[in-house]
Amino acid sequence: MKSKICGISDIKTLEFLINHPNSPEFIGFIVNYPKSKRYVDLHKLEKLLSIDKKNSSYVAVLVKPNQDILEKIKDLPFDYYQIYDCEPNEIKKIKEEYQRKIITAFTIENSQDVEKHSLYKNISDIYLFDSKGYEKSLSFNHSIIKNIKLDKEIMLAGNIQVNDDLENFKKIADIIDISGGVETSGLKDVSKIEIFLNKIKILNNEA
Repeated sequence: MKSKICGISDIKTLEFLINHPNSPEFIGFIVNYPKSKRYVDLHKLEKLLSIDKKNSSYVAVLVKPNQDILEKIKDLPFDYYQIYDCEPNEIKKIKEEYQRKIITAFTIENSQDVEKHSLYKNISDIYLFDSKGYEKSLSFNHSIIKNIKLDKEIMLAGNIQVNDDLENFKKIADIIDISGGVETSGLKDVSKIEIFLNKIKILNNEA
């Protein structure tokens, strides 16, 4: 089981993640969605990404990105673009032009939403199944994706909490994506991150 901590917006938390003995495989930054309290403007983003990522991959979280934002971040050290609300041809163009791996994000309410993944098969490196809530950290019924067989890694988000039984997620996903679940009063809480990363390590040691 791999992990992603999303919505990083301060240097202290980022350095904690990168230097942790069980550092997450993925660290996400909200690049172009100001509605989110975790949004990072370009100036701050450049400062954050100047920090050596070491063993983690940096992920740009993008909601229907336009050419302007894509040009502004093209030289930043992102490994993945996590893209919401784009058609397959739009993502294909982004992937080809900017040479980034793609996490295609699907917001899920019912099984029909899940089935859309087949349209993105040839352009996605990872499928992310998330809730409809975007910045609101809503949940969805994770069992909807339990029986689908995919040839890509599955990342799972949607109001996952640090106290959840992560064993349940292991049965349906390869990567757990957590954000609000490791926050206190809207801010990243390194004590909760510590608990989460250690739980992932224990889960993998049991495998």
